[in-house]
Amino acid sequence: MNKFNKIFRFQEYSVLLYRLLLAYVFYFIVRVLFFIYNYSLLKVNSIGEFFELAYYGLAFDTAAILYANSLFIVLSIIPIWYNTSKGYQKFLTYVYFTLNLIAFATNFIDFIYYKYIFSRTTVAVYSVLENETNKANMFFRFLVSYWHVYLAFVVCAFAWIYLYKKVKVKEQVPSSKVKYFSFSAIGFVIAGLLVVGGIRGDFKKSTRPINMIDANRHVKQPQHADIVLNTPFSIIRTINQTSFKKINLVDSTLVNQYFKPKKQYANFPESRPNIVLFITESYGREYLGSFNKDMNIPNYKGYTPFIDSLAQHSLIYTNAYANGRKSIHGMSSVLSGIPSFKDAFTSSPYPKQKIQSIVSILNELGYDTSFFHGAPNGSMGFLGFSNILGFDHYYGKTEFNNDDEFDGSWGIWDEPFFHFMKETLDKKKAPFFSTIFTVSSHEPYTVPEKYKDKFPAGDIAIHKCVGYTDYAFKKFFEEAKKMPWYNNTIFIITADHGNLKYYDEYKKVLNRDAVPILIFKPNSDLVGVHKELAQQIDIYPTIMDLIGYKQPFRSWGRSLVGDYEIKPFVISYNSGGYQLQMGNYICNFDGKNITGYYDIKDKGLEHNLIDKKTPEMEKVGEACKAFVQDYMEKIIDQKLDKPW
Repeated sequence: MNKFNKIFRFQEYSVLLYRLLLAYVFYFIVRVLFFIYNYSLLKVNSIGEFFELAYYGLAFDTAAILYANSLFIVLSIIPIWYNTSKGYQKFLTYVYFTLNLIAFATNFIDFIYYKYIFSRTTVAVYSVLENETNKANMFFRFLVSYWHVYLAFVVCAFAWIYLYKKVKVKEQVPSSKVKYFSFSAIGFVIAGLLVVGGIRGDFKKSTRPINMIDANRHVKQPQHADIVLNTPFSIIRTINQTSFKKINLVDSTLVNQYFKPKKQYANFPESRPNIVLFITESYGREYLGSFNKDMNIPNYKGYTPFIDSLAQHSLIYTNAYANGRKSIHGMSSVLSGIPSFKDAFTSSPYPKQKIQSIVSILNELGYDTSFFHGAPNGSMGFLGFSNILGFDHYYGKTEFNNDDEFDGSWGIWDEPFFHFMKETLDKKKAPFFSTIFTVSSHEPYTVPEKYKDKFPAGDIAIHKCVGYTDYAFKKFFEEAKKMPWYNNTIFIITADHGNLKYYDEYKKVLNRDAVPILIFKPNSDLVGVHKELAQQIDIYPTIMDLIGYKQPFRSWGRSLVGDYEIKPFVISYNSGGYQLQMGNYICNFDGKNITGYYDIKDKGLEHNLIDKKTPEMEKVGEACKAFVQDYMEKIIDQKLDKPW
């Protein structure tokens, strides 16, 4: 029997199987931990439902595990007679844990990062990190802030190593090398087929390998796809992949019917006011009391007393949303009206083209255009994209030139950087357009030491930071209103995206993207509360309308102050699908098919009405397809430089 085993290598195959099964065990453990860390966002109703999702996740775990272990499997079964030796087995151990622990570690990223992007991390995260100059500082800060995540990884890693060593391969020398190599070759081919099938997700020649979008086949709520998935699979599947692909699902004339992307307004007389645009880091709509008066949230508290007071003299849009999940998404959406979906436009192969935007048009009109960001110059990719858009000036941490005001993590504290912007604007010749991207309302959720007890701690860590940034706004406006340029300036306040959620209403899938939009012009009639749908990409055409720009220009959004031909809508991307809110309904589109219709009030996408679809629902689905189709075509064909 021992001789038979040496030839057929049953011992080696069984140990290999055991080692691969260990990976499944720890992928299940990390899925449980991912759920525990994010349970309030994932909304699983029972243990049975979780196990059902985990079962569907086995296919994605298999692909990730086999990707990570392909080399290890080859080295384990390659037909060389000395591979049971202690030295070779020790070598295999190093290969196994080097590959597996690197892949496994990526799962732990989403214990925390998921709270900010509401999806599994993909390779796109590296396009964000590559622009950061303080990676080492960030790593050690995260190590301190999220020590429990690192500890969980270390505990899992040691447990995995311990269990691995419990089962060992005994050293054997084959009695017949011819038979050994012959049967090994057969085993090698069979193993190869199994690995290919496991990575693809099945053995059918007619189907493509499973991808992230396939996780949505098994779920009723879009966020559950993130339980089915795992992070290494999401990263591996997006390497050298782009979601920017043309589709042809509807007649192109429908684009004009629903969105009229060639805009031309005559609602306001021509004027040249200054424009100051605040893109406020992580300032979700949840935190602003003036934007939540009609939300009927029990025991609601806001943390922005100054902005709430300013809102009484402003146009505010209390049903507005971001068109992306990351800071750079907000920049492209707000300034150029280009949303980001599965992949950021700015990290795609296509941003380096001529783009008509707020910046380009105001440059043509003789405005001085400037971008302020208190982080190290180039951080977040803002410097690169601001150059593409054509800003005249970029002011970062370098130009501020005082590291005493550095927050130790991201950039200059908001209050002194707001003051720096105000002093810089004081020296500019009107008209000017200035955008500031703030930094302080961000993880690790600290405020300057002198203000440590000034702002309410609130219920979650970000609340005190929201209070601090609101105070920075207060100080800015107090100083700015003393200046001659103030009264002829339009101020717009919005956010790049949301952040930590406290109230259940804002944990709903679509409301995670809820942001404020506020337009203020001193001593003007731009006052009122608007409850219709609005979004970041509407800011660009709104500015063009307000200044009385009479020429045609390119925009998928609509003017919030004078465009009554286009039905208000919001488009976003969550958990593997596009969501379009329009009229009475929301549709979910996976890039090929409409997979769900929901009542406009069902922001959690909990009750799919696709089996009861009506003509109005189908029109919403048709509009969603038309938007995505036109978006892909215009970006890929580089038609962003002019009206269509």
